[in-house]
Amino acid sequence: MPHLPETGMLHVFIKHTSAALAINENADPSVLADFETTFNKLVPENQAHYTHNDEGPDDMPAHIKAVMAGSSISIPITNGQLNLGTWQGIYLCEFRNRAGGRKFVVTVTS
Repeated sequence: MPHLPETGMLHVFIKHTSAALAINENADPSVLADFETTFNKLVPENQAHYTHNDEGPDDMPAHIKAVMAGSSISIPITNGQLNLGTWQGIYLCEFRNRAGGRKFVVTVTS
């Protein structure tokens, strides 16, 4: 990781409409499984009312889930380190079944 300033803010933005970023518990892997199960129940694939399905049955659900989760996160920098909580981690929320590479914009301000 590049050198961070003593104090500041890290901002990360994902340049895609079918994936998202989130900060949440990173200590227990069951949290990630529960997120996936819940998102899939809230926004299931293969719904007759979806008209945007050019890239498959996961296309529109991925866009909806990405809006729900968000496209960016900001993390304070304190003493030259990311100031996350004890159990927090950064999630790339991938909502496509067969996604390609993902691009991000990372900005550090001090």
